[in-house]
Amino acid sequence: MKIKIFAILLTTLVLVSCQDDFLERPPLDRLTDETFWANESNVRTFAWGFYPQYFSGYGSGFTWGRFFSGQSLNDDFSPSSPPQFRLQPVTAATAAYWRFSWVRKANLFHDRIQTVPMSEEAINHWSGVARFFRAVEYAQLVQQFGDVPWFGEEVDDQNPEQLFRPRDPRDFVMDRVLEDFEYAAQFVRLSDGTPKQSVNKDVVLAYMSQFMLFEASWQKYHLGNNEKAVKYFQAAKSAADQLIQSGRYSLGNYREVFSSVNLAGNPEVILFRHYEAGMLTHALMSYNNMEPQTGVSKNAIDSYLASDGLPIGVSPLYQGDRTREAIFANRDPRISETFVTSQYRLNGISPNFSTTGISTHKYLNESLRLLPEGSSSLNIIDSPVMRYGEVLINYLEATAELASLGGTALSQADLDKSINVLRARPGINLPAVTLVGDRFAANGVAYDDPQRDQSVSSILWEIRRERRIELMMEGFRLNDLRRWKKLEYADTQANPTINRGTWVTRAEFPNLQSAVVLSEGNEGYIIPANVAAAQRIFNNPRVYLDPVPIDQIALYEENGVVLTQNEGW
Repeated sequence: MKIKIFAILLTTLVLVSCQDDFLERPPLDRLTDETFWANESNVRTFAWGFYPQYFSGYGSGFTWGRFFSGQSLNDDFSPSSPPQFRLQPVTAATAAYWRFSWVRKANLFHDRIQTVPMSEEAINHWSGVARFFRAVEYAQLVQQFGDVPWFGEEVDDQNPEQLFRPRDPRDFVMDRVLEDFEYAAQFVRLSDGTPKQSVNKDVVLAYMSQFMLFEASWQKYHLGNNEKAVKYFQAAKSAADQLIQSGRYSLGNYREVFSSVNLAGNPEVILFRHYEAGMLTHALMSYNNMEPQTGVSKNAIDSYLASDGLPIGVSPLYQGDRTREAIFANRDPRISETFVTSQYRLNGISPNFSTTGISTHKYLNESLRLLPEGSSSLNIIDSPVMRYGEVLINYLEATAELASLGGTALSQADLDKSINVLRARPGINLPAVTLVGDRFAANGVAYDDPQRDQSVSSILWEIRRERRIELMMEGFRLNDLRRWKKLEYADTQANPTINRGTWVTRAEFPNLQSAVVLSEGNEGYIIPANVAAAQRIFNNPRVYLDPVPIDQIALYEENGVVLTQNEGW
Protein backbone atom coordinates (compact mmCIF):
# COMPACT_ATOMS: atom_id res chain seq x y z
CA MET A 1 0.00 0.00 0.00
CA LYS A 2 1.48 3.33 -1.01
CA ILE A 3 0.61 6.67 0.51
CA LYS A 4 -0.79 8.10 -2.70
CA ILE A 5 -4.36 8.19 -1.56
CA PHE A 6 -6.96 9.47 -3.98
CA ALA A 7 -10.34 11.03 -3.33
CA ILE A 8 -12.14 7.72 -3.69
CA LEU A 9 -10.72 6.57 -0.37
CA LEU A 10 -12.15 9.60 1.37
CA THR A 11 -15.64 8.72 0.25
CA THR A 12 -15.76 5.95 2.79
CA LEU A 13 -16.52 8.50 5.47
CA VAL A 14 -19.61 9.54 3.60
CA LEU A 15 -20.60 6.02 2.69
CA VAL A 16 -20.46 4.70 6.22
CA SER A 17 -22.38 7.64 7.66
CA CYS A 18 -25.42 7.25 5.41
CA GLN A 19 -28.18 4.87 6.35
CA ASP A 20 -31.74 4.44 5.17
CA ASP A 21 -33.48 3.48 8.38
CA PHE A 22 -36.66 2.45 6.58
CA LEU A 23 -34.88 -0.40 4.83
CA GLU A 24 -34.91 -3.66 6.68
CA ARG A 25 -32.03 -5.06 4.66
CA PRO A 26 -29.00 -3.15 3.38
CA PRO A 27 -29.02 -2.63 -0.39
CA LEU A 28 -26.68 -4.90 -2.30
CA ASP A 29 -25.55 -2.33 -4.86
CA ARG A 30 -23.87 0.21 -2.56
CA LEU A 31 -21.87 0.46 0.63
CA THR A 32 -23.51 1.20 3.98
CA ASP A 33 -22.50 0.73 7.59
CA GLU A 34 -23.84 -2.79 7.43
CA THR A 35 -22.00 -3.81 4.28
CA PHE A 36 -18.74 -1.89 4.63
CA TRP A 37 -17.57 -3.00 8.07
CA ALA A 38 -17.40 -6.63 7.03
CA ASN A 39 -13.69 -7.51 7.01
CA GLU A 40 -10.19 -6.31 7.87
CA SER A 41 -9.47 -5.31 4.29
CA ASN A 42 -12.21 -2.70 4.41
CA VAL A 43 -10.96 -1.49 7.78
CA ARG A 44 -7.53 -0.98 6.26
CA THR A 45 -9.06 0.94 3.34
CA PHE A 46 -10.85 3.27 5.73
CA ALA A 47 -7.58 3.93 7.58
CA TRP A 48 -5.97 5.12 4.33
CA GLY A 49 -8.30 8.10 4.36
CA PHE A 50 -6.32 9.59 7.26
CA TYR A 51 -2.95 9.42 5.51
CA PRO A 52 -3.09 12.53 3.28
CA GLN A 53 -4.27 14.57 6.29
CA TYR A 54 -1.42 13.62 8.61
CA PHE A 55 1.33 12.31 6.33
CA SER A 56 1.25 14.97 3.62
CA GLY A 57 5.00 14.82 2.98
CA TYR A 58 5.91 17.23 0.18
CA GLY A 59 2.21 17.76 -0.50
CA SER A 60 0.82 17.42 -3.99
CA GLY A 61 0.46 19.73 -6.95
CA PHE A 62 1.78 23.13 -5.93
CA THR A 63 1.59 22.59 -2.17
CA TRP A 64 4.60 21.72 -0.02
CA GLY A 65 3.15 20.06 3.02
CA ARG A 66 4.98 21.25 6.14
CA PHE A 67 8.29 21.75 4.33
CA PHE A 68 9.08 25.44 3.90
CA SER A 69 5.45 26.12 4.80
CA GLY A 70 5.37 28.67 7.57
CA GLN A 71 9.12 29.04 7.63
CA SER A 72 8.88 32.77 6.90
CA LEU A 73 7.29 33.06 10.34
CA ASN A 74 10.47 32.15 12.18
CA ASP A 75 14.12 33.08 12.36
CA ASP A 76 15.47 30.53 9.87
CA PHE A 77 14.29 32.58 6.91
CA SER A 78 14.38 36.31 6.47
CA PRO A 79 10.96 37.94 6.14
CA SER A 80 9.57 38.58 2.68
CA SER A 81 8.51 41.90 1.27
CA PRO A 82 5.57 42.30 1.02
CA PRO A 83 5.22 40.54 4.38
CA GLN A 84 3.78 37.07 4.80
CA PHE A 85 3.43 37.33 8.56
CA ARG A 86 3.84 39.76 11.43
CA LEU A 87 4.10 38.77 15.03
CA GLN A 88 1.21 41.07 15.81
CA PRO A 89 -2.46 40.53 16.68
CA VAL A 90 -4.82 39.41 13.96
CA THR A 91 -8.59 39.29 13.92
CA ALA A 92 -10.54 36.64 15.78
CA ALA A 93 -13.24 36.63 13.13
CA THR A 94 -14.87 33.65 11.48
CA ALA A 95 -12.64 30.78 10.42
CA ALA A 96 -13.06 27.17 9.38
CA TYR A 97 -10.09 25.92 11.36
CA TRP A 98 -12.01 25.31 14.61
CA ARG A 99 -13.19 21.93 13.42
CA PHE A 100 -13.47 18.47 14.90
CA SER A 101 -14.36 16.50 11.79
CA TRP A 102 -11.18 14.41 12.00
CA VAL A 103 -11.84 13.70 15.66
CA ARG A 104 -15.29 12.52 14.66
CA LYS A 105 -13.85 10.34 11.90
CA ALA A 106 -11.36 8.76 14.32
CA ASN A 107 -14.09 8.11 16.87
CA LEU A 108 -16.36 6.64 14.22
CA PHE A 109 -13.48 4.45 13.04
CA HIS A 110 -12.81 3.22 16.56
CA ASP A 111 -16.49 2.51 17.21
CA ARG A 112 -17.05 0.55 13.99
CA ILE A 113 -13.90 -1.55 14.43
CA GLN A 114 -15.40 -3.22 17.47
CA THR A 115 -18.14 -4.85 15.35
CA VAL A 116 -15.97 -6.18 12.51
CA PRO A 117 -15.66 -9.98 12.40
CA MET A 118 -11.90 -10.35 12.91
CA SER A 119 -9.53 -11.59 15.59
CA GLU A 120 -9.07 -9.86 18.93
CA GLU A 121 -5.50 -9.05 17.91
CA ALA A 122 -6.77 -7.32 14.75
CA ILE A 123 -9.41 -5.38 16.69
CA ASN A 124 -6.77 -4.20 19.15
CA HIS A 125 -4.40 -3.22 16.34
CA TRP A 126 -6.94 -1.18 14.42
CA SER A 127 -8.33 0.33 17.61
CA GLY A 128 -4.77 1.47 18.26
CA VAL A 129 -4.53 2.96 14.79
CA ALA A 130 -7.79 4.86 15.32
CA ARG A 131 -6.63 6.14 18.69
CA PHE A 132 -3.27 7.11 17.17
CA PHE A 133 -4.98 9.34 14.61
CA ARG A 134 -7.22 10.83 17.30
CA ALA A 135 -4.13 11.55 19.42
CA VAL A 136 -2.37 13.29 16.54
CA GLU A 137 -5.43 15.40 15.73
CA TYR A 138 -5.98 16.45 19.32
CA ALA A 139 -2.30 17.20 19.88
CA GLN A 140 -2.41 19.58 16.91
CA LEU A 141 -5.65 21.20 18.09
CA VAL A 142 -4.13 21.80 21.52
CA GLN A 143 -1.01 23.30 19.96
CA GLN A 144 -3.22 25.68 18.03
CA PHE A 145 -5.87 26.65 20.58
CA GLY A 146 -4.83 25.42 24.01
CA ASP A 147 -8.00 24.29 25.77
CA VAL A 148 -10.36 22.38 23.46
CA PRO A 149 -13.43 20.20 24.07
CA TRP A 150 -12.57 16.52 24.37
CA PHE A 151 -14.78 14.15 22.41
CA GLY A 152 -13.84 10.62 23.37
CA GLU A 153 -16.54 8.92 21.38
CA GLU A 154 -18.71 9.49 18.31
CA VAL A 155 -21.07 12.40 18.93
CA ASP A 156 -24.79 12.27 18.23
CA ASP A 157 -25.23 15.27 15.95
CA GLN A 158 -28.83 15.59 17.17
CA ASN A 159 -27.71 16.04 20.77
CA PRO A 160 -26.78 19.67 21.54
CA GLU A 161 -25.30 18.73 24.92
CA GLN A 162 -22.74 16.56 23.16
CA LEU A 163 -22.18 18.88 20.23
CA PHE A 164 -21.64 22.08 22.24
CA ARG A 165 -19.24 20.82 24.84
CA PRO A 166 -17.25 23.56 26.64
CA ARG A 167 -13.48 23.66 26.35
CA ASP A 168 -11.59 21.20 28.52
CA PRO A 169 -8.25 22.18 30.10
CA ARG A 170 -5.29 21.38 27.85
CA ASP A 171 -3.64 19.13 30.44
CA PHE A 172 -6.84 17.06 30.72
CA VAL A 173 -6.92 16.70 26.93
CA MET A 174 -3.21 15.92 26.68
CA ASP A 175 -3.53 13.25 29.37
CA ARG A 176 -6.14 11.62 27.11
CA VAL A 177 -3.81 12.04 24.14
CA LEU A 178 -1.03 10.32 26.07
CA GLU A 179 -3.40 7.47 26.95
CA ASP A 180 -4.21 7.09 23.24
CA PHE A 181 -0.52 7.02 22.31
CA GLU A 182 0.26 4.49 25.04
CA TYR A 183 -2.58 2.23 23.92
CA ALA A 184 -1.45 2.47 20.30
CA ALA A 185 2.19 1.79 21.24
CA GLN A 186 1.06 -1.37 23.04
CA PHE A 187 -1.31 -2.81 20.46
CA VAL A 188 -0.42 -1.47 17.00
CA ARG A 189 1.53 -4.06 15.05
CA LEU A 190 5.25 -3.76 14.60
CA SER A 191 4.75 -4.73 10.96
CA ASP A 192 1.61 -4.08 8.95
CA GLY A 193 1.10 -3.19 5.31
CA THR A 194 3.87 -1.87 3.07
CA PRO A 195 7.04 -1.24 5.12
CA LYS A 196 7.72 2.44 5.90
CA GLN A 197 4.42 3.48 4.29
CA SER A 198 1.96 2.25 6.90
CA VAL A 199 1.21 3.05 10.51
CA ASN A 200 3.03 0.62 12.79
CA LYS A 201 4.40 0.66 16.32
CA ASP A 202 7.52 2.59 15.29
CA VAL A 203 5.44 5.33 13.68
CA VAL A 204 3.36 5.60 16.85
CA LEU A 205 6.46 5.87 19.06
CA ALA A 206 8.07 8.50 16.82
CA TYR A 207 4.99 10.72 16.84
CA MET A 208 4.58 10.17 20.57
CA SER A 209 8.10 11.51 21.13
CA GLN A 210 7.35 14.54 18.95
CA PHE A 211 4.03 15.60 20.44
CA MET A 212 4.91 14.83 24.05
CA LEU A 213 8.09 16.91 23.70
CA PHE A 214 6.03 19.86 22.52
CA GLU A 215 3.52 19.60 25.34
CA ALA A 216 6.14 19.07 28.04
CA SER A 217 7.93 22.23 26.90
CA TRP A 218 4.68 24.18 26.87
CA GLN A 219 3.83 23.04 30.39
CA LYS A 220 7.28 24.08 31.63
CA TYR A 221 7.81 27.37 29.84
CA HIS A 222 4.27 28.72 29.48
CA LEU A 223 2.36 27.29 32.43
CA GLY A 224 5.08 26.56 34.97
CA ASN A 225 3.53 23.16 35.63
CA ASN A 226 6.66 21.13 36.22
CA GLU A 227 4.74 18.05 37.34
CA LYS A 228 3.01 17.77 33.98
CA ALA A 229 6.20 18.76 32.20
CA VAL A 230 8.07 15.87 33.81
CA LYS A 231 5.26 13.46 32.91
CA TYR A 232 5.31 14.43 29.24
CA PHE A 233 9.11 14.71 28.97
CA GLN A 234 9.33 11.18 30.36
CA ALA A 235 6.82 9.98 27.76
CA ALA A 236 8.81 11.66 24.96
CA LYS A 237 12.08 10.20 26.20
CA SER A 238 10.65 6.71 26.67
CA ALA A 239 9.12 6.61 23.19
CA ALA A 240 12.32 7.82 21.54
CA ASP A 241 14.44 5.45 23.61
CA GLN A 242 12.38 2.45 22.55
CA LEU A 243 13.14 3.27 18.92
CA ILE A 244 16.82 3.78 19.66
CA GLN A 245 17.07 0.53 21.59
CA SER A 246 15.27 -1.38 18.83
CA GLY A 247 18.29 -1.06 16.54
CA ARG A 248 16.00 -0.96 13.51
CA TYR A 249 17.21 2.43 12.24
CA SER A 250 20.53 4.05 11.39
CA LEU A 251 21.81 7.13 9.61
CA GLY A 252 23.12 7.36 6.08
CA ASN A 253 23.76 10.25 3.70
CA TYR A 254 21.98 13.38 4.98
CA ARG A 255 20.79 14.85 1.69
CA GLU A 256 19.61 11.54 0.25
CA VAL A 257 16.86 11.48 2.87
CA PHE A 258 15.30 14.51 1.15
CA SER A 259 16.12 14.09 -2.53
CA SER A 260 15.69 10.40 -3.38
CA VAL A 261 13.26 9.00 -5.93
CA ASN A 262 12.54 6.05 -3.64
CA LEU A 263 13.08 5.98 0.13
CA ALA A 264 12.02 2.37 0.63
CA GLY A 265 15.55 1.23 1.40
CA ASN A 266 16.72 4.24 3.39
CA PRO A 267 17.78 3.07 6.87
CA GLU A 268 16.83 6.37 8.53
CA VAL A 269 13.27 6.61 7.28
CA ILE A 270 10.51 5.49 9.62
CA LEU A 271 7.66 6.66 7.36
CA PHE A 272 7.65 8.25 3.92
CA ARG A 273 5.29 9.34 1.16
CA HIS A 274 5.91 7.88 -2.28
CA TYR A 275 5.42 9.81 -5.54
CA GLU A 276 4.93 8.51 -9.08
CA ALA A 277 5.02 10.39 -12.37
CA GLY A 278 1.55 10.86 -13.80
CA MET A 279 -0.11 9.74 -10.56
CA LEU A 280 1.05 11.81 -7.60
CA THR A 281 3.63 14.59 -7.90
CA HIS A 282 4.63 17.78 -6.09
CA ALA A 283 6.51 21.06 -6.59
CA LEU A 284 8.99 21.32 -3.72
CA MET A 285 11.99 20.27 -5.78
CA SER A 286 11.11 22.92 -8.38
CA TYR A 287 11.42 25.55 -5.65
CA ASN A 288 14.93 24.24 -4.98
CA ASN A 289 15.75 24.22 -8.69
CA MET A 290 14.57 26.93 -11.04
CA GLU A 291 12.54 29.39 -8.99
CA PRO A 292 13.38 32.43 -6.82
CA GLN A 293 13.43 31.57 -3.12
CA THR A 294 12.72 33.21 0.18
CA GLY A 295 16.26 33.20 1.52
CA VAL A 296 17.79 31.77 4.65
CA SER A 297 18.74 34.37 7.24
CA LYS A 298 22.25 35.26 8.36
CA ASN A 299 21.05 34.27 11.82
CA ALA A 300 20.45 30.71 10.67
CA ILE A 301 23.72 30.49 8.73
CA ASP A 302 25.61 31.75 11.79
CA SER A 303 24.12 28.97 13.90
CA TYR A 304 26.11 26.28 12.04
CA LEU A 305 29.19 25.20 13.97
CA ALA A 306 32.71 25.26 12.63
CA SER A 307 34.16 21.92 11.57
CA ASP A 308 35.99 21.64 14.93
CA GLY A 309 32.60 21.39 16.63
CA LEU A 310 32.76 24.88 18.15
CA PRO A 311 30.45 27.88 17.60
CA ILE A 312 31.79 30.41 15.12
CA GLY A 313 32.19 32.95 17.93
CA VAL A 314 34.66 30.62 19.61
CA SER A 315 36.32 28.60 16.85
CA PRO A 316 39.68 29.74 15.42
CA LEU A 317 38.68 28.09 12.14
CA TYR A 318 35.91 30.60 11.34
CA GLN A 319 36.98 32.98 8.58
CA GLY A 320 34.22 35.56 8.75
CA ASP A 321 31.26 36.45 6.52
CA ARG A 322 32.55 38.96 4.00
CA THR A 323 33.04 36.45 1.19
CA ARG A 324 31.25 33.32 0.09
CA GLU A 325 34.41 31.27 0.47
CA ALA A 326 34.90 32.50 4.04
CA ILE A 327 31.33 31.81 5.13
CA PHE A 328 31.36 28.18 4.07
CA ALA A 329 34.96 27.29 4.88
CA ASN A 330 35.49 24.87 7.76
CA ARG A 331 31.83 24.49 8.70
CA ASP A 332 29.47 21.71 9.74
CA PRO A 333 29.06 19.76 6.45
CA ARG A 334 25.27 19.92 6.81
CA ILE A 335 25.55 23.53 5.65
CA SER A 336 26.67 22.42 2.19
CA GLU A 337 24.14 19.58 2.15
CA THR A 338 21.40 22.15 2.74
CA PHE A 339 22.53 25.28 0.88
CA VAL A 340 24.21 26.14 -2.42
CA THR A 341 27.79 26.97 -1.46
CA SER A 342 29.32 27.26 -4.94
CA GLN A 343 27.75 30.62 -5.77
CA TYR A 344 25.59 33.44 -4.52
CA ARG A 345 22.25 33.66 -6.32
CA LEU A 346 21.40 37.34 -6.47
CA ASN A 347 18.42 39.26 -7.80
CA GLY A 348 19.39 40.73 -11.14
CA ILE A 349 22.04 38.09 -11.77
CA SER A 350 20.35 34.71 -11.31
CA PRO A 351 16.76 33.98 -12.37
CA ASN A 352 16.51 31.51 -9.48
CA PHE A 353 17.82 34.07 -6.97
CA SER A 354 17.40 34.00 -3.23
CA THR A 355 16.18 37.04 -1.32
CA THR A 356 19.27 36.74 0.89
CA GLY A 357 21.72 35.53 -1.77
CA ILE A 358 22.01 32.00 -0.35
CA SER A 359 19.79 29.37 -1.96
CA THR A 360 18.61 26.02 -0.71
CA HIS A 361 19.18 22.72 -2.50
CA LYS A 362 18.36 20.30 0.30
CA TYR A 363 15.39 18.95 -1.70
CA LEU A 364 17.02 18.95 -5.12
CA ASN A 365 17.81 15.72 -6.96
CA GLU A 366 20.61 16.76 -9.29
CA SER A 367 19.91 13.99 -11.82
CA LEU A 368 16.35 15.28 -12.34
CA ARG A 369 16.96 19.02 -12.39
CA LEU A 370 16.89 19.38 -16.21
CA LEU A 371 14.15 16.79 -16.80
CA PRO A 372 10.39 17.46 -16.76
CA GLU A 373 10.29 15.80 -13.31
CA GLY A 374 12.47 18.64 -12.03
CA SER A 375 10.12 21.45 -12.95
CA SER A 376 6.67 22.79 -12.20
CA SER A 377 4.53 20.40 -10.11
CA LEU A 378 5.92 17.25 -11.76
CA ASN A 379 8.45 16.40 -9.03
CA ILE A 380 8.71 12.75 -8.01
CA ILE A 381 11.29 12.65 -5.21
CA ASP A 382 9.92 10.85 -2.16
CA SER A 383 9.22 12.73 1.04
CA PRO A 384 10.33 11.66 4.51
CA VAL A 385 7.39 11.96 6.88
CA MET A 386 9.13 10.70 10.01
CA ARG A 387 12.86 10.02 10.28
CA TYR A 388 15.27 8.71 12.87
CA GLY A 389 17.31 11.92 13.01
CA GLU A 390 14.38 13.71 14.65
CA VAL A 391 13.89 10.88 17.14
CA LEU A 392 17.52 11.14 18.26
CA ILE A 393 17.29 14.85 18.98
CA ASN A 394 13.88 14.40 20.65
CA TYR A 395 15.50 11.92 23.02
CA LEU A 396 18.37 14.23 23.89
CA GLU A 397 16.21 17.30 24.51
CA ALA A 398 13.71 15.40 26.67
CA THR A 399 16.55 13.87 28.69
CA ALA A 400 18.26 17.23 29.25
CA GLU A 401 14.98 18.88 30.22
CA LEU A 402 14.25 16.13 32.75
CA ALA A 403 17.68 16.73 34.27
CA SER A 404 16.88 20.45 34.55
CA LEU A 405 13.72 19.54 36.47
CA GLY A 406 15.49 17.45 39.07
CA GLY A 407 15.70 14.15 37.20
CA THR A 408 18.71 11.99 36.43
CA ALA A 409 21.66 14.03 35.23
CA LEU A 410 22.48 14.06 31.54
CA SER A 411 25.22 11.51 30.94
CA GLN A 412 27.86 10.82 28.35
CA ALA A 413 25.90 7.70 27.41
CA ASP A 414 22.93 9.92 26.60
CA LEU A 415 25.11 12.00 24.27
CA ASP A 416 26.65 8.96 22.64
CA LYS A 417 23.24 7.47 21.72
CA SER A 418 21.85 10.74 20.33
CA ILE A 419 23.81 13.82 19.31
CA ASN A 420 27.03 11.92 18.69
CA VAL A 421 25.19 9.55 16.38
CA LEU A 422 23.98 12.57 14.40
CA ARG A 423 27.49 14.01 14.25
CA ALA A 424 29.03 10.69 13.22
CA ARG A 425 26.67 10.44 10.25
CA PRO A 426 28.53 9.43 7.07
CA GLY A 427 29.69 12.59 5.33
CA ILE A 428 29.21 14.79 8.43
CA ASN A 429 31.79 13.45 10.91
CA LEU A 430 31.83 16.33 13.35
CA PRO A 431 33.82 15.84 16.56
CA ALA A 432 31.90 14.00 19.27
CA VAL A 433 30.45 15.98 22.15
CA THR A 434 31.57 15.33 25.71
CA LEU A 435 30.38 16.77 29.01
CA VAL A 436 32.60 19.07 31.04
CA GLY A 437 30.66 20.30 34.03
CA ASP A 438 27.64 22.23 32.81
CA ARG A 439 28.96 22.66 29.27
CA PHE A 440 29.55 20.72 26.11
CA ALA A 441 33.08 20.14 24.90
CA ALA A 442 34.49 19.23 21.50
CA ASN A 443 38.02 17.86 21.11
CA GLY A 444 38.49 18.51 24.82
CA VAL A 445 37.56 22.21 24.56
CA ALA A 446 34.63 23.15 26.79
CA TYR A 447 32.74 26.08 25.34
CA ASP A 448 29.92 28.51 25.92
CA ASP A 449 28.56 30.32 22.87
CA PRO A 450 28.94 34.10 23.33
CA GLN A 451 25.67 34.51 21.41
CA ARG A 452 23.75 32.35 23.90
CA ASP A 453 20.45 33.60 25.27
CA GLN A 454 21.38 33.90 28.96
CA SER A 455 17.96 32.65 30.04
CA VAL A 456 18.82 29.27 28.47
CA SER A 457 21.47 26.96 29.94
CA SER A 458 24.57 26.33 27.86
CA ILE A 459 23.67 22.66 27.38
CA LEU A 460 20.07 23.33 26.32
CA TRP A 461 21.30 26.10 24.01
CA GLU A 462 23.58 23.65 22.22
CA ILE A 463 20.88 20.97 22.03
CA ARG A 464 18.49 23.50 20.51
CA ARG A 465 21.20 24.50 18.03
CA GLU A 466 21.64 20.87 17.01
CA ARG A 467 17.90 20.54 16.53
CA ARG A 468 17.77 23.68 14.41
CA ILE A 469 20.57 22.49 12.14
CA GLU A 470 19.49 18.86 11.83
CA LEU A 471 15.88 19.82 11.03
CA MET A 472 16.58 22.97 9.00
CA MET A 473 13.57 23.92 6.83
CA GLU A 474 11.60 20.79 7.67
CA GLY A 475 8.78 22.76 9.27
CA PHE A 476 9.77 22.50 12.95
CA ARG A 477 11.32 25.83 13.85
CA LEU A 478 8.16 27.86 14.38
CA ASN A 479 6.65 25.27 16.72
CA ASP A 480 9.98 25.02 18.53
CA LEU A 481 10.01 28.76 19.18
CA ARG A 482 6.41 28.58 20.32
CA ARG A 483 6.90 25.74 22.80
CA TRP A 484 10.09 27.32 24.21
CA LYS A 485 8.22 30.65 24.56
CA LYS A 486 10.84 32.29 22.35
CA LEU A 487 8.91 33.88 19.50
CA GLU A 488 10.79 37.08 20.26
CA TYR A 489 13.74 35.49 18.46
CA ALA A 490 11.85 36.16 15.22
CA ASP A 491 11.49 39.92 15.93
CA THR A 492 13.49 41.66 13.22
CA GLN A 493 14.11 44.74 15.35
CA ALA A 494 15.37 42.87 18.40
CA ASN A 495 17.34 40.43 16.24
CA PRO A 496 18.41 42.23 13.05
CA THR A 497 20.46 39.28 11.73
CA ILE A 498 17.15 37.61 10.91
CA ASN A 499 16.60 40.38 8.38
CA ARG A 500 20.07 40.11 6.90
CA GLY A 501 21.45 38.08 4.05
CA THR A 502 24.96 37.70 2.72
CA TRP A 503 27.51 40.55 2.48
CA VAL A 504 28.00 41.82 -1.09
CA THR A 505 29.25 44.91 -2.89
CA ARG A 506 27.75 46.50 -5.99
CA ALA A 507 31.26 46.86 -7.37
CA GLU A 508 31.61 43.07 -7.38
CA PHE A 509 28.08 42.50 -8.66
CA PRO A 510 27.30 45.50 -10.93
CA ASN A 511 24.12 43.88 -12.26
CA LEU A 512 22.62 43.53 -8.80
CA GLN A 513 18.97 44.56 -8.96
CA SER A 514 18.59 48.17 -7.82
CA ALA A 515 15.72 47.12 -5.56
CA VAL A 516 18.16 45.07 -3.46
CA VAL A 517 18.96 47.14 -0.37
CA LEU A 518 22.36 46.78 1.30
CA SER A 519 23.03 47.70 4.91
CA GLU A 520 25.92 50.09 4.14
CA GLY A 521 24.72 51.68 0.91
CA ASN A 522 26.75 50.27 -1.97
CA GLU A 523 27.94 47.37 0.12
CA GLY A 524 26.79 45.44 3.14
CA TYR A 525 24.39 42.72 4.14
CA ILE A 526 21.33 42.27 1.96
CA ILE A 527 18.23 43.51 3.80
CA PRO A 528 15.37 41.42 2.37
CA ALA A 529 12.54 43.21 4.18
CA ASN A 530 13.48 46.84 3.84
CA VAL A 531 10.21 48.62 4.56
CA ALA A 532 8.53 49.02 7.93
CA ALA A 533 5.43 47.08 6.88
CA ALA A 534 7.55 44.00 6.20
CA GLN A 535 9.13 43.80 9.63
CA ARG A 536 8.28 41.05 12.09
CA ILE A 537 7.48 42.72 15.39
CA PHE A 538 6.72 40.69 18.47
CA ASN A 539 4.59 42.94 20.65
CA ASN A 540 1.77 40.76 21.98
CA PRO A 541 2.29 37.27 23.45
CA ARG A 542 -1.28 36.28 22.68
CA VAL A 543 -0.11 35.15 19.24
CA TYR A 544 1.26 31.97 20.82
CA LEU A 545 -2.29 30.64 20.48
CA ASP A 546 -4.86 31.21 17.76
CA PRO A 547 -8.12 32.90 18.64
CA VAL A 548 -11.29 30.90 18.91
CA PRO A 549 -13.38 32.08 15.93
CA ILE A 550 -16.10 34.48 17.03
CA ASP A 551 -18.71 32.74 14.87
CA GLN A 552 -18.17 29.59 16.97
CA ILE A 553 -18.53 31.60 20.18
CA ALA A 554 -21.81 33.00 18.83
CA LEU A 555 -23.03 29.56 17.78
CA TYR A 556 -22.35 28.17 21.25
CA GLU A 557 -24.14 31.14 22.81
CA GLU A 558 -27.20 30.46 20.67
CA ASN A 559 -27.27 27.00 22.24
CA GLY A 560 -26.91 28.29 25.78
CA VAL A 561 -23.24 27.38 26.23
CA VAL A 562 -20.28 29.67 26.88
CA LEU A 563 -17.29 29.03 24.63
CA THR A 564 -14.43 30.98 26.16
CA GLN A 565 -11.94 33.02 24.14
CA ASN A 566 -8.17 32.75 24.47
CA GLU A 567 -6.55 35.33 26.70
CA GLY A 568 -5.88 38.65 25.02
CA TRP A 569 -8.18 38.13 22.05
